[in-house]
Amino acid sequence: MENDLFWVEFVLPVFICVVLPVLVVLIVGLVRRNETNRKAEIMLKAIENGATVDPSFFESSKKKEKRMRTRKEKLHDNLTGGAICTAIGIALILIKVIFYLPDDDDISLMLIGGAVLLAIGIANLVIYFVGMKAFANEIEAEEKQEQIKQD
Repeated sequence: MENDLFWVEFVLPVFICVVLPVLVVLIVGLVRRNETNRKAEIMLKAIENGATVDPSFFESSKKKEKRMRTRKEKLHDNLTGGAICTAIGIALILIKVIFYLPDDDDISLMLIGGAVLLAIGIANLVIYFVGMKAFANEIEAEEKQEQIKQD
């Protein structure tokens, strides 16, 4: 019985807090090194065969996909975050009020968490609506530029 207690109280937290993060970092490092080695091997063969070499080949795929986000996209992220936080906050408050889950203390963690999420959600929604009014001209100009690029 004490052996089981040792595993639960000592070994399990050590594995979760020490070994698991070290293994994640190790695996990510090995994957990146393997990717770099494969790219280098491909480039060496291309150079040996006399093909032209594209310098952007060594850029990581994350950098290639990364692009400047428009104001409209950033504001829509605020709208999405605001809607989600508001909905979860209202749900937590309603669950506490309707079902009244009795606790030892009057104000429960569920009510406080719901109020905090509700406040964050409302703040994000206010940022969205104020931002849409304030940056309407800039958003319109960005949309016109995108249309010109696509044509």
